[in-house]
Amino acid sequence: MTTPEAEQSESVSAAGEPAAEGTGAHVPAGSGAGTAGDAGAGEAAGTGVEGAAAGGRPEERLERAVRAAEQALIEYEIAVDTFRIEIENFSRLHHQKLGPMYTRLDELEADIAEVRAALSGDPEDMRRAHEARARVMPMPGVEELFHGWMDSDGLFPEAQAMLTDQPVRTPPRVRPSEGARKLYRELARKAHPDLAQDEGERKRREEFITRVNAAYARGDEALLRELSAEWAAGPVPAERRPSPAEELYARLEWLAQRKEMLTLVARELEESAIGSMLRLAPDDPDSLLDEIAEQLLAQVAEKQAELQALRG
Repeated sequence: MTTPEAEQSESVSAAGEPAAEGTGAHVPAGSGAGTAGDAGAGEAAGTGVEGAAAGGRPEERLERAVRAAEQALIEYEIAVDTFRIEIENFSRLHHQKLGPMYTRLDELEADIAEVRAALSGDPEDMRRAHEARARVMPMPGVEELFHGWMDSDGLFPEAQAMLTDQPVRTPPRVRPSEGARKLYRELARKAHPDLAQDEGERKRREEFITRVNAAYARGDEALLRELSAEWAAGPVPAERRPSPAEELYARLEWLAQRKEMLTLVARELEESAIGSMLRLAPDDPDSLLDEIAEQLLAQVAEKQAELQALRG
């Protein structure tokens, strides 16, 4: 079992080109400054003179930096996902193998606390016994699992409706006001799709009329007034498309942010309870489970002996 940072670093180094590009995507966890965005800035610094001298496009070096950062990020994502799956599998094995032993220990501790409370009659001992018994969580019944969803005759009507996608009751009829009717007619006449001169304009009008119909169906006069003002203002002007260089820089920035987010995910996995256990025996986690199982069995035996001694 290897950590995501170590595995990704090995993959990138083996790939050759991504490591040579200096993307910074394989730096240790927590060093957000050394990410793909920094590599892009370094690669782009010499594009003007060197690109012109080579007779190529100015964005070529920047494109190579983006490709290298993308490859490094892919390798890192694979490493993080692999580590996550290892933790999930180990967690499942841990629960299957050791869960019953932990449950048995909790039961024995609750039994011991209850016997002590019965012998002493001390309110503090009784409180401890109650807390110990509460930690032994019983399997909830069906009624508890579906609390608020079913009664003695079955599912409540609201729950049945949600499961079958059927309305639980007929929706109330909405009677639009005279003002809403007037606004609706005006907007329908102005924004009707048949008035469009091209396909793009028709699509815009169809989407707008859909919103108008929904507002009118609810009798929402205030929203119809907003839609009227929106239509009067005209279509939103098209935004200026970024240049190829701007798109590449934006891509590098996204890659850097993605790497930083994955680094946080990897750190959380490594610092979790199961991740910490895996670090104790990265090459043979099964032996770690066996060792813990032996310790738990010894504790169970001790608690059983203690309980037997208290009962006399």
